Amino acid sequence: MSGPSIPRDVGHASVAADRPGPLRLGLVADTHIPEARAQLWPQVFAAFAGCDAILHAGDIHELWLLDQLEQVAPVFAARGNGDEGFGGRVRARPDPRVHDTWILELGGAASARPPGPQGPPVPPGVRAGIIHDLTIPEVPPHLTVENVTRRRFGAEPGTSEALRVIVYGDTHVPRMDLIGQTLCLNPGSPTYPRNLETQLGTIGFLELGAAGVRASICQLTEAGHETVAVTEIPVDPRAARSPLGPPAAC
Repeated sequence: MSGPSIPRDVGHASVAADRPGPLRLGLVADTHIPEARAQLWPQVFAAFAGCDAILHAGDIHELWLLDQLEQVAPVFAARGNGDEGFGGRVRARPDPRVHDTWILELGGAASARPPGPQGPPVPPGVRAGIIHDLTIPEVPPHLTVENVTRRRFGAEPGTSEALRVIVYGDTHVPRMDLIGQTLCLNPGSPTYPRNLETQLGTIGFLELGAAGVRASICQLTEAGHETVAVTEIPVDPRAARSPLGPPAAC
């Protein structure tokens, strides 16, 4: 039993690298701007320079922040509870960059090129989702990643619609878990890490290369950012190796 149907506002897009090498995505969530501080830390913009896209997992608050991030790379954002007007906040106006959830086709045929002088083969395609709230650890039988992919994304696990990666937020705690065949990534919050007072927090990155998917969590510092956790999975979930060990919460 998967529960009653939930109305879905799902955005769909394809993201491909426009240069040789892996597809690189910047991950951020729970910015709470200008509630946390007047402007997002400049270290975030510097860290995302060179990314092919930026994925924001919700609780953006002021949409002009997306305008600023879009000066660095295209932005795809999930709608958080704070963006809905929760807690007396102003409800965000409709924006084509913001949906309840997103399904992104990463790499693959959209950017395919043969190996040769131009560089190595492009990575195979991966389906990724963006959502604000995802219950990790799961609470079966209803609060599971499989149920969320069905009810909130309309994507059936175990089929060609299945999501290999889900980027989420809400908890402000960075975390990486392999749930079944889905890598679930929470980049934490750059402004309210672990729901503490305003301070330098965390962001993340997702890279898609020919060998697989590489995810990382980075701590913002006064000088920039430092990687604090990394995990990798094969693009094909049928591959024998599974390099992700215990949940990486940092």
